[in-house]
Amino acid sequence: MASIIGKKVGMTSIFDADGKNIPCTVVEAGPCVVTQVKTVENDGYSAVQLAFGEKKEKNTPQALLGHFKKANTTPKRTVIEFRDIDMEFNTGDLVKCDIFQDGDFCEVVGTSKGKGFQGVVKRHNFSGVGAQTHGQHDRQRAPGSLGASSWPSRVMKGMRMAGHKGVDRVKVQNLQVVKVLPEQNLLLIKGAIPGHKGSYVTVSK
Repeated sequence: MASIIGKKVGMTSIFDADGKNIPCTVVEAGPCVVTQVKTVENDGYSAVQLAFGEKKEKNTPQALLGHFKKANTTPKRTVIEFRDIDMEFNTGDLVKCDIFQDGDFCEVVGTSKGKGFQGVVKRHNFSGVGAQTHGQHDRQRAPGSLGASSWPSRVMKGMRMAGHKGVDRVKVQNLQVVKVLPEQNLLLIKGAIPGHKGSYVTVSK
């Protein structure tokens, strides 16, 4: 499996050979620096640690400064480990978007947009209590009954209610890489991916 860290730039659309308009998400993928290669002998498991995004040295902890110095690179904003890597890397190597080709299928992992505190209609797709009749003029977006009264005399765990929505780890699979632009370090991925503009995602195939 090949993986890379990227930053969501925004959305655009391109035309294919048949003249069909394809909506695409633009991802700035790499170049990522290999900051550490973990092995079963030394660390108990095998993984490749990638870093992406520039960060000011004054905002970086001393421990991380030494870690990046070993890899002969500047401080980075995001550091992520990938375990199922079938490629050989050494510390300090660069991973670029050319590990993908036009037409490849990939999966994207990111953090969804935060929606704040939301009601049951937006959070769980409830339809509301019913029509505005018989005095129910303010029940259109209400959750309705929550359970029995005499027993168990409490709200059961797991009840779908209003609460915080968004800021979850979301994985979207079977997305197609429509175009790779290695000169600009860009991937054009068909469809939408989780996160706001400027958020960091991981792309794997």
